[in-house]
Amino acid sequence: MANPMIRIHDLETNTILDREMTDEEFAQIQVSQADAVKRKTEEDAKTATKQALLAKLGITEDEAKLLLS
Repeated sequence: MANPMIRIHDLETNTILDREMTDEEFAQIQVSQADAVKRKTEEDAKTATKQALLAKLGITEDEAKLLLS
C-alpha cells in the first residue's frame, strides 16, 4: 500500500509540492495517532471514575470543589 500524500507549500516562491510520505514520516504519524488515542482513552477512564465517585457520594462537581477549597 502506498503511503499517504503530503503537501508542502513554499510561501517564498508560492510553489506547491505534493509527494508521498516517507516510511519514517508515515510511521511517526501512526505513533502520534496511537498516542492520541491512548491519551483520550485514559482521560475518558479518569472522567468516568470521577463521575462514578461523585454519584456514589451523591454530590455534584461544584459541591466537591467547595469541599476541597
